[in-house]
Amino acid sequence: MEQTPQNIKHLVRVANTDLDGFKPVYHALLRIKGVAVPFANMVCFLAKVDKNIKMGLLPDSEIQKLNDVIANPLKHGAPIWMLNRRKDYDTNEDRHVITGDLVFVLDNDIKRLKKIKAYRGARHTAGQPTRGQRTRSNFRKNKGKVRLGVQRKKATAPAAAKDAKPAAKGKK
Repeated sequence: MEQTPQNIKHLVRVANTDLDGFKPVYHALLRIKGVAVPFANMVCFLAKVDKNIKMGLLPDSEIQKLNDVIANPLKHGAPIWMLNRRKDYDTNEDRHVITGDLVFVLDNDIKRLKKIKAYRGARHTAGQPTRGQRTRSNFRKNKGKVRLGVQRKKATAPAAAKDAKPAAKGKK
């Protein structure tokens, strides 16, 4: 396949995600939720794909190989410490979760923590940080649009309106 702009695929579908065909494989893989820099590098190495070639120039066989490695990294020889879901709470197996499954699993974890009334679950419920950070100056975005500092008193504009009302009653 020649490397001309006419032959390049604009969108390449990997792991149910549309990736930009004009980016290098390494950078394009970062658009998949659950794939970070070290994992993308490992996927390129295990699939034996040049990570600097443009994604749209890859043949379908190499795209399928990338899909396979992302879906089953352990089967292709990935180290266990590279996975984002080691010793899963429900199944006690090591796996790597990506895209929509990642959101689903994280939501279930937070719901479980809230249900068993764990400290981290209570912090999630209150909208506070769960890992020991300070809250005095940070995390204002979680508290809504509350302004800190001195509050000014409202101007007494309604007092002038009170003077006008009795005058109208006296004319009757």
